[in-house]
Amino acid sequence: MPPAAVPLPLVEIRDFVLNPPAIKLDAIVANPPYIRHHRLSKSVKLSLKQYSEKVLGKPLDGRAGYHVYFLIRALTLLNPGGRLCFIVPADTCEGVFARYLWEWITKNYCLDAVVTFNPQATPFPGVDTNPIVLMIRKDPPQDVFYWAECLEAETNDLAHWCIQGFPTSGYSDLRIVHRNVAEAIKTGLTRGPSPQAEHRFRLGDFASVMRGIATGANDFFLMTRPQVEKLGIPAEYLVRAIARTRDVEGNILTREDLDRLDRQGRPTYLLYLDDTPLEGLPKTVQEYLKQGQAEGLDLRPLISTRRPWYKMEKRKPPPILFAYLGRRNSRFIMNIAGAIPLTGFLGVYPHHQDPEYIERLWRVLRADETLANLPLVAKSYGEGALKVEPRALEQLPLPERLVREAGLGVSKQATFVFPA
Repeated sequence: MPPAAVPLPLVEIRDFVLNPPAIKLDAIVANPPYIRHHRLSKSVKLSLKQYSEKVLGKPLDGRAGYHVYFLIRALTLLNPGGRLCFIVPADTCEGVFARYLWEWITKNYCLDAVVTFNPQATPFPGVDTNPIVLMIRKDPPQDVFYWAECLEAETNDLAHWCIQGFPTSGYSDLRIVHRNVAEAIKTGLTRGPSPQAEHRFRLGDFASVMRGIATGANDFFLMTRPQVEKLGIPAEYLVRAIARTRDVEGNILTREDLDRLDRQGRPTYLLYLDDTPLEGLPKTVQEYLKQGQAEGLDLRPLISTRRPWYKMEKRKPPPILFAYLGRRNSRFIMNIAGAIPLTGFLGVYPHHQDPEYIERLWRVLRADETLANLPLVAKSYGEGALKVEPRALEQLPLPERLVREAGLGVSKQATFVFPA
């Protein structure tokens, strides 16, 4: 519509979530603002928390982005029979808050259809997010909905499918499934149907998972050998660490690999301090920490929550690392080097410390059949990128055949015992 023809009296500039319009609507179509939680002020986050508690009955996890609240508000503004169509990032259906959010939506509204996109068909090429289209009505809930995966970019099939009312066949560029709502919420709306009966074993049966250390300032706390020597930091205040997934070339990390990185100028020495008062530390360490304070490091959001600010999170070296930020190279790594991981990795801690048990578990984890299950538990981003949170990785299905062949044991009241 030309600018002169826009009916300006109908245009309102307002905060749609916290200061919504006073009218109900028959239809809402939007690409809502993708503002992640860490970019929201404390006051806005508090207001959003109070709003979600009022509408949903309990507050959403603080990691929900602004687009999630935009969706909630839009749903509450629909007239009976009103329709909503949103394109949103996949984390709307995959975040830690997603299960409760979607239970609320599907108990109060009718989920008509969901459209996902194959990485080759993304409508936003080059953008590091995985979009999903949601179509919801303010009508009594139904037990089934239409789930579609778009297989080709710029296809006309998607628009035609919507206009025709979601037929289940006749479109070569779409994969269409008439799907149960309860199953989809459990599996994840961004993922295809999953036969849960096949998933007898999961990683959490054999190991626990913990994220790597978040230093808050890798360029300060993680050092190269020349830096350590120049600063005169005593060895007892350092541990060997690994920060970047691309620094590990294969599926095994050795001490020799760390030394190779050291020769290449990559930092592998982590300043690993406890809560010892500043005056109780060696002079060289004191001077370095004072330099950090002069640069304002102690005021950074994450670092300022620590007492004292230089106290580092503690981790035991995990026997297995998981490189979880990647497009085609997510993998499990045997940590022979005993390196402490930073946030580019998750640490996998097997329930049994027997070296043979650890190696057998690692071989199951690195198998192609196991890695093929990662999309079932991962958050998806643009161009096929995956990210897996610790609790989600513990839910990774392990193929029963591989578990049995590895001799990882039998279940005794949910505890798996390594055979003698």
